[in-house]
Order: sequence, then C-alpha cells, then structure tokens
Amino acid sequence: MSDKLQFGVTLSNRGVLIGICTPRDLLAVADAVEASTQMDSVWVGDALFVNRRLDALTLLAAVAGRTERVLLGPACMGSFALRNPLVFAYEWASLDQLSCGRTRLVACAGGGAGPIWEAETRALGFASDERRKRMIENIHVLRHLWSRDNEPFDGQYQSFSGVTLEPKPAQSVCPIWLATNAERLSTGQSDSGGSELALRRVGRIADGWMTHSVSPRGFASSWQMIQAAATEAGRPSAVADNVLYHHINIGEDRESTLEDSKKFLDQYYGANYSRQRLESWLTYGSPKQCIEDLRRYRGTGCKRITFRISTMGDPLAQIKRLTEEVLPYVNEGEVEPVAVVS
Repeated sequence: MSDKLQFGVTLSNRGVLIGICTPRDLLAVADAVEASTQMDSVWVGDALFVNRRLDALTLLAAVAGRTERVLLGPACMGSFALRNPLVFAYEWASLDQLSCGRTRLVACAGGGAGPIWEAETRALGFASDERRKRMIENIHVLRHLWSRDNEPFDGQYQSFSGVTLEPKPAQSVCPIWLATNAERLSTGQSDSGGSELALRRVGRIADGWMTHSVSPRGFASSWQMIQAAATEAGRPSAVADNVLYHHINIGEDRESTLEDSKKFLDQYYGANYSRQRLESWLTYGSPKQCIEDLRRYRGTGCKRITFRISTMGDPLAQIKRLTEEVLPYVNEGEVEPVAVVS
C-alpha cells in the first residue's frame, strides 16, 4: 500500500467577511491549485449564522465552473444538520453534475456550547441536542434520493413518499464522508482523531474521513479503529479515503512565521490561540522544517492533507513556495509505518 500523500488547499472563505481577502482572491487560489501538479483538491469552510462566511455551496460551484481536475468539498459541512436534506440532496447532486463527478461531501454535526449556537439551532426550528441525530438521518435521506425513485422514506425527522430526485449525482455512488474532531488539548496534538463512538460511526456509515489537530500516531490508531468498525459492519473496503485538515505557513524565521500565523488565525476565528494550540494544527517554518513535519504523516494511513494558507501576507506566494520547495520532497524515500500502541 502506498504511503504517498496527496495535497489540497482549504479556501479562507470567512476571510471575505473580516477583510482578509476578496472573493476574487479565493478564486485565484483555486486557480493556482488547479494549475499545480503537486495538489489535487480544493476545500472550503462552511457555517450558517455562527462563524459566518461565504456560502460553501455557492463558492464550490464557482470553483467547479473554472476547474476541470481538482476534487471539491467542504472542510467540513458544519451546516449539514441544519439544511433541509431534500433540498440539499438536489443542490449537491447539481454540484456533482457541474463538476463532472468531482465532489466529496464531508458531513459533520457542527454546533458548540453557548447562546449563539443555541440561537442558531432554534432559528432553524429544532434543539441543539438534535444536530448529530439529524446529521445521520440526513445522510440516509441523501443516499435514498440519489439511488431510488418514487420510494417512501420514513425517518425520525423526515418522512416522504412519491418523490423522485433529478438530476442524480454524476457519480454512481456519490461519496459522503464524516468529520470527527480531535480533542483540543492545551498541550499539543491529540492522540485520537475523535471519540471512539465518532470514529466507529465513520466506519459504519461513511465513505471517507476528515479530522484535524491529531498526532501521526493518533491518526494511525484512529484510522485502524475506523477500518475495524467498517469490517465489523460488513463493509471492509468502504472507507477508502481520508484527509487531515491542517494549516501551513512557510518562512525562514520560525518565530516570525508562527507570529504571522497567530495573527491570521486569531483574526480568522476571533480567538487568542496559545502556542501549543497553534502547533497542534499548524506546520510552519523553513521549507526543510515543513518537509520534516509533514513527512511524519506518511505511514500512518493518511491519504491527503489539505492546507489553509495561514498568513496575513500573500497566499499565492505561499502556494508557490509550498508547491516548489516543500511538497515535491515530502513523498521522497521510504517511510516505516507508524507503530500503534494498543
């Protein structure tokens, strides 16, 4: 099995609202990814009333219309549980048609603690504690509408009959991945890409997996758990792909590079991140340091890494350095599989 990594970029679509970039800047980054032989995917953030940004579906459609090669998906679809699944099934099928079958839908429950999250779910007509259950049912609704015509569906939240969805997705099996969140440790990267319950759910129902802020050993152990759960569910080869959602900033002076990323990420997320938190999901420093850091994920089962370009400077200059000075060397040589302690 190949341990070669594939790479992509996550567009900073929240940046438009906070003045870091323009919509045209985002599309220029997507163009750069499409033109690169070192990268093969473009991802976008997603949310509704919390963590506001340009709509993910609209932005993905814009990218689909100007690219021919790259995979397209959300990182991740935080609003998935909030959207009407019948309407969303139609919208995503249309996006898959527009992109000629290049989509990867990454679902997650979204949500968090606090009044703003509760207000968002109330505004959509349900309680915060329903988000995860609605996410799971919405996945079943999409698959039902994409594979069956005029057949009834009877769920906890959605029931319908006499409905046929057209167009169907371009892909005969349109992939639906699940995202899981690593525990956000104050001391650095997590040794698990999510709770056991969440990871086993990926194995049972998903076609792929996304996570973040996890150590190489944690990624390897989490991927093994997903694969074991998939086998137990009678679908041993169903979860075949994954992606680590990450950040990167390339610069010769390591400390000033970290300072630049902190300024970007604090502004982007409205936070005040500690050094340890930043280092849990950020590769930074000289090209050599970045290469060494990314190579740690080879041999873990990791298939892909997608980068948010976390700089207050020019993201296209960063992408040039990334594709010329870092990525060509990450996959060089043989790497021993990462040992997992059971």
